[in-house]
Amino acid sequence: MLPQETIRKKRDGRALSAAEIQDFIAGLMDGRVTEGQVAALAMAVFFRGMDMEERIALTRAMKDSGTVLRWDDLPGPALDKHSTGGVGDKVSLILAPMVAACGGYVPMISGRGLGHTGGTLDKFDSIPGYTTQPDVDTFRRVTREVGCAVIGQTSDLAPADKRIYAIRDVTATVESIPLITASILSKKLSAGLHGLVMDVKFGSGAFMSTLDSAAELADSISRVANGAGLPTATLLTDMNEVLGLTAGNAVEMRECIDILRTGKGDARLIDVTIALSAELLLLGRLAPDLESAKAACARSLEDGSCAERFARMVTALGGPADLLENPDKHLAATKLVRPVHADRSGFVTEIDTRGIGVAVVAMGGGRTRAADPIDHAVGFSQIAALGAEVGPDRPLAVVHAHDEAQFEAAAAAVRAAMRVGEAKPAAGPLVAKRIPAA
Repeated sequence: MLPQETIRKKRDGRALSAAEIQDFIAGLMDGRVTEGQVAALAMAVFFRGMDMEERIALTRAMKDSGTVLRWDDLPGPALDKHSTGGVGDKVSLILAPMVAACGGYVPMISGRGLGHTGGTLDKFDSIPGYTTQPDVDTFRRVTREVGCAVIGQTSDLAPADKRIYAIRDVTATVESIPLITASILSKKLSAGLHGLVMDVKFGSGAFMSTLDSAAELADSISRVANGAGLPTATLLTDMNEVLGLTAGNAVEMRECIDILRTGKGDARLIDVTIALSAELLLLGRLAPDLESAKAACARSLEDGSCAERFARMVTALGGPADLLENPDKHLAATKLVRPVHADRSGFVTEIDTRGIGVAVVAMGGGRTRAADPIDHAVGFSQIAALGAEVGPDRPLAVVHAHDEAQFEAAAAAVRAAMRVGEAKPAAGPLVAKRIPAA
């Protein structure tokens, strides 16, 4: 098939067949299709869209462009979670060992930070010695022996996605729901999972700022994943404030270690982690109903079994054996740790959550270019939540900076991102919608 005819067909608003899509992706991989032709098709999809059959076909073709893992040797189900990204989203650090402690196996292939959002892989890179790019045999062994392994995407999993995304990134075609759907799910399908839970975020700190746009993406992901043979549940969760109390790599890792050690912490973070983990237990038939699944997840925090799995995973992938006991011995820290206060006392009524994420990036805790190094030490802790009362005794946040200039810039960003008023705002739902697996 001629790639230009495929482009012409989509340009004119007609649906592509599965064979046409498969041939186009195969052509990308063997050199018959140029980057310019990929850019042209991406732009045509951006404006003309794709129906569900096209989205399923594209996802499968991208999945089949590389290695597809199989987990038939595991004694339990292979389960995973994916988030569309947010500020302070550290759920994966607790979810993977939590599901493992409840009988699941979590071969989690995570990503690095994108834009203003933090990346799970960057958080694990803050642990000295932890290998985020192990060979496949090590990945399999740790998953089988520990029950979870959080690593980065390998070069042979859905390689078509990497090439297409790089082109989309420089041709203003990232914000296409069909292409976002195929990008996310091709990687998850290539991981050979038995069940997936999607965390689609909405709000000021999410890529989808409105609930309606997030719901559209959630519907697309749910229908395509289940249509492609991967049982998937989806939750729409709130990102109008930072998730948890911290933003930044090492400071987020410390927060999660505190939760693992004590079983206690920020209620929103724990609740959304348990909600997502419970969906995986249901998908893996490890619990009879949602309430039983949530109870099992909560127990794993309380009895220490979640912490035990986390510690074993860190050690198995090269990290220090005493990380849970001595986090400050291993995690990077700044010399200057200082609170930033509001100009007036009152309640936090609104948060530009994206602004908080951008401030972390500006401090060096994220990337403006793919090759940029990450400063794991910088960030914010004790971030005030929506509705929190702030004043002389309660700061908006605590800044972790290296010098006065960096502190002042970060403090200004925090003050600009948080609005303080006299009336406490009403709290919205943490989980706005649940889409169970088909």
